[in-house]
Amino acid sequence: MRLIKSFINGFISRSGNAVFISTVLSRALSFFGSWIALELVDNKELGVILFAFSIIQFIIPIGGFGLHQSLVRYGALLKSNDDKEKLFSYVLIKGGLASVLLIILVVFIGQYIPFQFENTYYYLSLLSSAILSHFIFELVKTQFRLQHKNILFAKVEFWQNFLLVLLIFVLSTYFSGLGYIIAIISSPIITSLFYIKKLRIKFHSNSKLSIVNIDFWKYGFFGGLSNVASQFLFVIDIILIGYLMNNPIIITNYRYISIIPFSLLFLPRIFIATDFVSFTEKINQKEYIKNYIKSYMLFFGILSLFIVSICYVFGNSILGFVFGDEYARYSDSFFILIVGIVGVFIFRGIFGNLLSSIGKIKVNYYITCIAIIINIISNYFLIPIYGIKGAAITSSLLMWFTGLLSWGCFSYLYKELK
Repeated sequence: MRLIKSFINGFISRSGNAVFISTVLSRALSFFGSWIALELVDNKELGVILFAFSIIQFIIPIGGFGLHQSLVRYGALLKSNDDKEKLFSYVLIKGGLASVLLIILVVFIGQYIPFQFENTYYYLSLLSSAILSHFIFELVKTQFRLQHKNILFAKVEFWQNFLLVLLIFVLSTYFSGLGYIIAIISSPIITSLFYIKKLRIKFHSNSKLSIVNIDFWKYGFFGGLSNVASQFLFVIDIILIGYLMNNPIIITNYRYISIIPFSLLFLPRIFIATDFVSFTEKINQKEYIKNYIKSYMLFFGILSLFIVSICYVFGNSILGFVFGDEYARYSDSFFILIVGIVGVFIFRGIFGNLLSSIGKIKVNYYITCIAIIINIISNYFLIPIYGIKGAAITSSLLMWFTGLLSWGCFSYLYKELK
């Protein structure tokens, strides 16, 4: 209990409670914004916009060639505030140019893709601007984390989502789908411009540091690819269920029963978002890292036991209450997914990020790619036999597999760290 108390107190001392509240409110606002868009924008037009934006969402993690991820890791290793400001300036300039290049590529390549829906290319071209606005937004949030200003980091997240909802309501009322697109693009950049002055940093035109080399760029790029691969890993089930079962109702059922388990994954992300800079700064203090891992795993082990117990006893009631009685019959699949997220809670969440902390982010990418291959093969055999339960079994096993593999890779690589 002493370890858990110390872990929670450390989390709160780094304003983790503010990050937690902000994340919960932001998710609620995001859902509310989606509901407003559904009410104000023609459903057919909205469907095409969402289809186009889903493509952009896969590209956003590699916006700026992922340099915002390089900033958080390498910036945490710098001791001088002046050097951190120089690194921020470098990433802002180079990453901004890289984002513009990606936007040009999307617009150029998009015109040659035979989209099945009318106006997809038009919406895709407009929404590609979100690559740059989200990159700048991530930079501002990252810099607050490097300055150990997690309260401001939390505020940025909240106010961006609040502004998004406000703009969706106002602009969609007058401009329908175009207004919705403008809201998506403008809310991150407006929030960034408002908060960037609170960073109180001095911009440097000649800002390249010795730490900026090919490894710096590779780290960010592989970090972006890892996020894209992770997103793809979570949507493969839906794609394969649709392809193998050829029944949209089954797709809907799986999507709904997986909402609660996958939504719970925000919990380890909050702790990592709060603590990543701190444990990266101390990554060479092996005793500190060992104690942090022990505290983290004990805390999430107890939390996992509580969640699994609740869902085992009340799984039917939870599904029936939240989604309707017809979903209660999928309680077995629901519980399998709950067991799966324990693998992320205890292993993948911490060790995947510790791999990033020691500069081995490409290992995360390779692990995710292996998981994607196994996912496709496993689901190809299990879904036709077990349906939704087959997809749940695959997802659950892969969450444990990637978690344990991350643990093994980190344990080996950390011993070699000098």
